[in-house]
Amino acid sequence: MLFTLRATGPHASGLGYLLHKHPDKLQTFPLAFGRAHVFYPEAADEAVTAALLVELDPVALVRGRPGSSEGGLVDQYVNDRPYAASSFLSVAIAQVLGSALAGRCKDRPELVATPIPLEAKLSAVPCRGGAALLRALFEPLGYEVTAERMPLDERFPAWGEGAHHDVTLRRSCPLVELLSHLYVLVPVLDDDKHYWVGDDEVEKLVYHGEGWLATHPEKELIARRYLKHRTRLARAALDRLVAGEAKDPDAEASAHAEEEAAIEAPVRLDEARLDAVARALSDEGAVTVLDLGCGEGKLIGKLVRNRTFTRIVGVDVSQRALDVASERLKLDRHGGRKSERVELLHGSLLYRDARLSGFDAAALVEVIEHLEPSRLGALERVVFEHARPRVVVVTTPNAEYNALFAALPAGRMRHKDHRFEWSRAEFEAWAGGVAARHGYAVRLAPIGPIDETLGSPTQMAVFSR
Repeated sequence: MLFTLRATGPHASGLGYLLHKHPDKLQTFPLAFGRAHVFYPEAADEAVTAALLVELDPVALVRGRPGSSEGGLVDQYVNDRPYAASSFLSVAIAQVLGSALAGRCKDRPELVATPIPLEAKLSAVPCRGGAALLRALFEPLGYEVTAERMPLDERFPAWGEGAHHDVTLRRSCPLVELLSHLYVLVPVLDDDKHYWVGDDEVEKLVYHGEGWLATHPEKELIARRYLKHRTRLARAALDRLVAGEAKDPDAEASAHAEEEAAIEAPVRLDEARLDAVARALSDEGAVTVLDLGCGEGKLIGKLVRNRTFTRIVGVDVSQRALDVASERLKLDRHGGRKSERVELLHGSLLYRDARLSGFDAAALVEVIEHLEPSRLGALERVVFEHARPRVVVVTTPNAEYNALFAALPAGRMRHKDHRFEWSRAEFEAWAGGVAARHGYAVRLAPIGPIDETLGSPTQMAVFSR
């Protein structure tokens, strides 16, 4: 799939700064479902064109998709997904152009809010509603819309036209506005998403819809389609948008993490956890390590000081957290030496990802408790069945110890985003089941000061095979 963005006028040359991509370079980025390439077909003072080309692996999509046995064998492999501008494009925009989508530009911050004459072209947009829906979605936002319906097959005109359109959008606006509109509305046009939709998608819709979606005449259709017709989620999103409750989910997560750190501060638990995990990885002889749910890169910062670890890859679903990690680790300020050993990837731990294979070890530090219990099975398959490192280290809070935190009200969990906190017996049962199902041995270890009755504040499982 191909997305091109053309800027004209006196600020056109700033497009490279806004996208954080240099016009003289062809850059390639790995994605969970393929690769993305960014290049500039045009780069002049008064006009700059940037292109995002997304390559999908259709076979990998079928093999890694839940329920892939449904439908005919041909339907599974012969479809428009690798070529159509769908939710895959939205994910690629978030991963590859994440800073621009978030409205951040360190080198030229004044450009973020500057209106620029922009022209966006999307090839092969699946539009379930035709050109009329395209206009209904984009014209109220001030775009000039051109849509050309594509034939089913150019070689056989008699077959007629298909449901896909070549789309051009023109508007003078800040780049962040255009990217936010595309991020939300491309999956709406397709009326489908390639991944599971839950409460986190409500947060994304509310955040990226701030300032425009609450007053859009098609807001109910947009919310319904974006959230895969889950009525409860669509209503919750619209209620929050109308009430003006849009929040940056990444910033909110950081605030909650700070609250948790304050609760645990008396026992210096954050540092103790990182030390224990780093020591376990070293004791197991790991050389290449995945930090799954790496957040702002604290564990990576500790591991990189040990030259035994030759490759360290952090993965997180939050682009903002990865940006913070990159700054914290100073990956661009060490003459390339540190960046040769450290890599940061944007991705979900709930979907099979070929980029996670081939590592000695993986660490999940305070990650599992942020997932709904019903989704732990998906995480288990991604890590222990597909990625399958020789060693996996998992830490999680011990719910029994919470009674000893004076700053934590009775019955409340340590972090507002925690979906559960397990007792020692519950964690032991889960770890034992995972080990048995996937051929690992497992040992449990306490982290932090130990109470004779309530145990330690953090519990760790080290899986090995």
